[in-house]
Amino acid sequence: MPPRTFLLLSCFLAGSIVGTAQTPGPATTQADDHNYRSRPVYQTQYDDYLQTMRGKRCDIIFIGDSITEQWRWGPGKPVWDKHYAARALNFGQSADRTQNTIWRLQNLPLDGFAPKVAVLLIGTNNYADSPEDIVAGVKAVIATTETRFPGIKFVLISILPNARATEKMAQANQLLATLHDGAKIHYLDLASKFTPEGDNWTGLTKDKLHLSVQGYEMWAEELNPLLAKLLK
Repeated sequence: MPPRTFLLLSCFLAGSIVGTAQTPGPATTQADDHNYRSRPVYQTQYDDYLQTMRGKRCDIIFIGDSITEQWRWGPGKPVWDKHYAARALNFGQSADRTQNTIWRLQNLPLDGFAPKVAVLLIGTNNYADSPEDIVAGVKAVIATTETRFPGIKFVLISILPNARATEKMAQANQLLATLHDGAKIHYLDLASKFTPEGDNWTGLTKDKLHLSVQGYEMWAEELNPLLAKLLK
């Protein structure tokens, strides 16, 4: 090969490699510590919670944003106490987007916990992203969870309706449903149970985003038979 041709080919290949390295996935897939690091109160509250859970049975981990977090202290608390408090770790954090959840999974001290099933509901706070990027973020959360807890199975909850981006989330749910394989990932179409009710949806509070007690009861009713099967 003539020297000039070799040089041009080398430059082309080098440029291709650099180009590939500089083309990461969408922001929804990139670990981001902003939501947690910028709010010291989140850090204190969650550190305290983790300490109270150490040494306790945790067959299940619930992963998500404020909708998941409010299982244990908000409207969902009576339902949580009845069904999950004695056997589950709540890994919900208010305002989390997929990228924030990825960072928490990678960095918070979860050593010693060995859940068998992850109940995952995340993506509603990524309302500014495309349905495709939301799903890419959810897949990245699944991959990160698998790395942290090898062999874990997933109950993937459909993103629930809300006043900010209902149609976009419905499109994302169509894509999320294709991740169901009946072995590792079990898709649960909870959103279809939250039917329109006036200018809101059944199971949501007046903010048209978060769940009422009824909403958490609906979630538990749909979830529990599947958990029983997966934990058998």
